[in-house]
Amino acid sequence: MPEGHTLHRLANALDDAFVGSRVRVSSPQGRFAESAGLLDGAEVVGCEAYGKHLFVDFDADRVIHVHLGLIGTFDLGSGPGGLPRGEVRLRIASPHAYADLRGPTACELWTCDQVEALTGRLGPDPLRDDADPDRAWRRIGRSRAPLATLLMDQSVIAGVGNVYRAELLFRHRLDPFMEGRLLRRREWQDIWDDLCALMGEGVKTGRIDTVRPEHEPEAMGREPRVDDHGGEVYVYRRTGAPCHVCGTRVRREVHASRNLFWCPRCQRRSRRRPK
Repeated sequence: MPEGHTLHRLANALDDAFVGSRVRVSSPQGRFAESAGLLDGAEVVGCEAYGKHLFVDFDADRVIHVHLGLIGTFDLGSGPGGLPRGEVRLRIASPHAYADLRGPTACELWTCDQVEALTGRLGPDPLRDDADPDRAWRRIGRSRAPLATLLMDQSVIAGVGNVYRAELLFRHRLDPFMEGRLLRRREWQDIWDDLCALMGEGVKTGRIDTVRPEHEPEAMGREPRVDDHGGEVYVYRRTGAPCHVCGTRVRREVHASRNLFWCPRCQRRSRRRPK
């Protein structure tokens, strides 16, 4: 599932392509046809992301809400676009650009009130100017849930996925199974600041790169990582490979139905955890 930086990159691209234009809106697949008909010819007034949710705002209090889910894609091209290929749920087109949405978990016509209701249930998004890290801390600081659970909880922090979760915990040498209430306030601020920087870089590059300069391939004399997610990482999808820092084999465990990756030496069991 795309992580938050991907949605923000997409929102920026859609914003650049369509804001201020009256667009053709259609549903070649047919599943969004009724709503598309209501929007056809309307003006796009803004595109934004919140966590893993994308919003395309039209005039007259109308918003397309998109959640890509596991397999969704929103492909942007130049020109008006030819005949759509594949199962296109939604096409937005102008004389200069088009965007085709395929396979989303959600594609819905909403009002601004519905958008506010959704975002009100989500935690702060590190990539938004209105993000309040204290709001997340109030949940984390009193929770008995493990850090590995809390960092993936969209009601705690919006936009963090499996890659950022694993890499943040490693970068801060944190035991993934330590309860949130045992985390120190200063540690949380360090995590938040790091997350903002990493995800901000992800928006710029379209990759998730989390290794520090001294652990990059050139510095270590190793081959670059080859993975369809791209980017240099410490533990994500590196099960059984030697840790870049200590050489210990990276471990994997299914945690809350998702694969959790960590280094058992760099991220030792915390002494704060009750025995």
